[in-house]
Amino acid sequence: MTDRKRNAHMAGLIYVLLVFTGIISLAYVPGQIMVHGDSAQTLANLRASENLFRLGLIAGLTCQVLYILLPLSLYRLLKSVDEPKARLMAILAIVSVPISFVAYSHKFKVLSLLGSSDGLAGFDAAQTNAQILLALASYSNTISLASLFWGLWLLPFGYLVFKSGFLPKILGLFLMAGCFGYVISLIGSTLWPTAYAASGISSFISIPSAIGEIGIAFWLLFMGVKKSPVN
Repeated sequence: MTDRKRNAHMAGLIYVLLVFTGIISLAYVPGQIMVHGDSAQTLANLRASENLFRLGLIAGLTCQVLYILLPLSLYRLLKSVDEPKARLMAILAIVSVPISFVAYSHKFKVLSLLGSSDGLAGFDAAQTNAQILLALASYSNTISLASLFWGLWLLPFGYLVFKSGFLPKILGLFLMAGCFGYVISLIGSTLWPTAYAASGISSFISIPSAIGEIGIAFWLLFMGVKKSPVN
C-alpha cells in the first residue's frame, strides 16, 4: 500500500506539472499571439511577443518530456488492475510524443526566421512572413495529429481508473468521455472546418477531458489512493 501511495503521489505531481505546462504552451501563449483569420495581426503579435513565444516553446517541450514520464508512472500504479490495458494506455500516450516533437520543430523554424540573420538570408519581408505562417500552419497540423493520441490513451486510462476501486469512478467516466471529445474534435475540424467552428461544439467538447485530467491529477497528488473502494 505504501508503494502504491508513493506511485500515486508521484504520478499526480507529474500530471499537475504536465497540465500546467500544457496550459501555457497550448492555451495561454497561442491565445496571446494567434489571431484566427488575421495573419497580419498574428505576425505583429509574434514579433512583439517573441520572448513569450519562446516561453511557450520551452513549456511545450517540457510538457512532452513529462508525457513520457506520466504514462510510465501510471502504468506502475494501474498494472495490477489490468496489465494489458495499462500497457495499451502507456503505448498510446507515448506514441504522441515523437509526433509532438516534430510539431515543435516547426516552431524552431519560426524562431530562426524571426531572430536569425542566417534564417532570413535569401528572403524578402513578404517571403519571410509567408515562411513563418507556413511553419505555424505545419505546427498546427502536426499537433492536431498528436491530439488524436492525447485522446485515445484516455479510454484505457479512464477504464483503469473506473475499475481500480482505489480511485474515483466518476473521474474514470470523465476520462473515457474525454477520449471521444478529442476524436470528435479532430474529425469535425478536419472534415467540416468552417461548419464545426461555427457550430459551437468546440467550445464544450473538451470539458469532459479537462474535468477528468485535472481532477485525477490533483486527486493523485493530494489524495493518493484509498484502502477502501472509492465511488
